[in-house]
Amino acid sequence: MFSVTVREHMMIAHSFRGEVFGPAQRLHGATYVVDATFRRAALDEDNLVVDIGRATDELHAVLAELSYRNLDDEDAFTGMNTSTEALAQVVADRLADRVHAGALGDGARGLEGIAVTLHESHIAWASYERPL
Repeated sequence: MFSVTVREHMMIAHSFRGEVFGPAQRLHGATYVVDATFRRAALDEDNLVVDIGRATDELHAVLAELSYRNLDDEDAFTGMNTSTEALAQVVADRLADRVHAGALGDGARGLEGIAVTLHESHIAWASYERPL
């Protein structure tokens, strides 16, 4: 399996519901380093997994929809605890939508999967992987 990973970051604000979250139930900020890994079994006709420039641009576009926002105020997250794990799935699903829409080019139609990792710090991160 071949893979290409691109990286970006985002800064958000949010709060959680539930005693398990302790003080994080209050509004707080988070800065994530975000890795998006694109996978496929065979390279495309240009010997690529995916165009790195397009992958970088699309990851940036997805994160721009989330960055510098209080996720508690966003309709897409109503009633949802926006944990690191849940946000990794949101980013992966939005990237998958862009792949299916052709935003990463025709070569990307051969992608088999996407994994998104959100790094909360140098010692903690969460990932979500999905097929395409």
